[in-house]
Amino acid sequence: MSKTIFITGASSGLGKETAKLFQQKGWQVIATMRNPEKEKELNQLPNVQLFPLDVTNQEQVKNTIGHVLSKFDVDVVFNNAGYGMVGGFEAYSETDISRQIETNLVGVLRVAQPFITYFRESKKNGILLTTTSAAGIAANPLASVYSATKFALEGWSEAVNYEVNQFGIRLKTIAPGGMSTDYAGRSLSYVENEIYTPLWNKMLAGFEDGSTDVHFSSADDVAKVIYEAATDNKPQLRYVVGPDAEKIANDRQELGQQKQFEHISKLYS
Repeated sequence: MSKTIFITGASSGLGKETAKLFQQKGWQVIATMRNPEKEKELNQLPNVQLFPLDVTNQEQVKNTIGHVLSKFDVDVVFNNAGYGMVGGFEAYSETDISRQIETNLVGVLRVAQPFITYFRESKKNGILLTTTSAAGIAANPLASVYSATKFALEGWSEAVNYEVNQFGIRLKTIAPGGMSTDYAGRSLSYVENEIYTPLWNKMLAGFEDGSTDVHFSSADDVAKVIYEAATDNKPQLRYVVGPDAEKIANDRQELGQQKQFEHISKLYS
């Protein structure tokens, strides 16, 4: 019998590629997004069901998940909805900060909670996967609140594992480095402040020439790791994806926080 995965943020980028990969592997895919009526590709695939879901809308999250669980037996949840926000922290408005935290952190918790109850009550060995980031291992300049949400998701996922592993439920994080998706387009919010423009320009140049250790992986490659995490039956907490993310994780372990901080500081000085 085929398994079923529930995906948030499936309208583009990593979420869409993951939906397509799991569909190709014979899974039933529940692809959720804010505006499913605009989707022109996933809705053409067999065994893919589209549902509306804005993770910042508490009532819609409750209703959509309730509706899905009344019709499908879900085996894996992939919490992928989110966006990046960059800019000097002092320029962020309270609305900027609240929206970033509500989407990237609270939205994930809001989706995960009812599924944990569902997995426990139905005695399923359910898996909850969450997209974090290399920025949740070592923070990025000009991405302070984004990095904060990703650090928080890593800590939350680890903590909940202590609670629910006894029920056969596992939480895992997927921490990619740079990805060649539209993330730097419509999924990226830039808070303008001319004081920090030179630093932002240096970061952009580093994306182009690799001088700041950023290397872009394809969404296809990251999706393959998500499939691995969903199917390998390993009690692994975090899957680091991409050469830049692997370097960041290794440096954090081998150099320690202070030395790594000094190294990253030099890249942007």
